[in-house]
Amino acid sequence: MQHAEQLSTSFPWRTATLVVGAVAAAELVALIGIGAVHLAPKPSHASAVAAKPKPAVHVHKVAPPPSHPLRPRSSVRVLVLNGNGVQGAASSEATRLQVFGYHIGGAQNAQRHDYAQSMVMYVPGWVKEARRLAHESGVRLVAPIDGLKPAQLRGSKIVVILGT
Repeated sequence: MQHAEQLSTSFPWRTATLVVGAVAAAELVALIGIGAVHLAPKPSHASAVAAKPKPAVHVHKVAPPPSHPLRPRSSVRVLVLNGNGVQGAASSEATRLQVFGYHIGGAQNAQRHDYAQSMVMYVPGWVKEARRLAHESGVRLVAPIDGLKPAQLRGSKIVVILGT
């Protein structure tokens, strides 16, 4: 016990704490000063740069990839799949799309009946038509075809899967 009392009274804890705090404050002020110097705007050398002649640069413009115009609805073949389990949903949606002018490639049940939301899927090169169909049908999800084989598409370029 005597050793603990001697240790606490013989070492000036309060003075050491104040010295360490003062050193830390001085370091903080130095870091702020260095940061201010590095972040300050540099003087403009516009007159010196303007006097130097610039080398000629040849710019070759690259043409954007050709895009096809939006195909008419009558040339878009759509496969409608019932993914919600409601009987007759695919055929009624197919009839509605026919009224819009789309060519229907088939209306049948999907492999699953647990789709949370409807979606429009498309083969490569048919994204514009898929977005138009989704907009007209009130479908928010548009994506490339995934999980369907070409034989399952029945010649369709766009697939509508009906969800709940």
